Amino acid sequence: MKKTTILLLTILLISCNNHERNCKDFRTGKFEFVQDINGKKNTSTFIRTEKLQIETYNGKTDTASVRWINDCEFILQKLHPKNMKEEKAISMKILFTEKNSYTFEYSFVGSNKKSRGVVTKLD
Repeated sequence: MKKTTILLLTILLISCNNHERNCKDFRTGKFEFVQDINGKKNTSTFIRTEKLQIETYNGKTDTASVRWINDCEFILQKLHPKNMKEEKAISMKILFTEKNSYTFEYSFVGSNKKSRGVVTKLD
């Protein structure tokens, strides 16, 4: 019984580990996102203001509007979509932050399929 109580208390303490969420620190600035696609690292850099996000990926620049839902969630909508897939808005949610980076979850609005990534703030 004593071992069970200790085990339950340990699990409870571990599960209460709160991640920091200073989302306001990441609303605007210059950022970098690195992702692995088919074993190759792809880097995207972007500048985000309160209302716009200008992203450069593989030498191509694209602009999206930014609509903040709350301090940690926003919607991206491409301003000049080139196809039907690009017309879909993307829901972004900052899960937790560190000194100069944040982990986020994203999906197309209305989709249950979510992916995660880490963004680093450059300035």
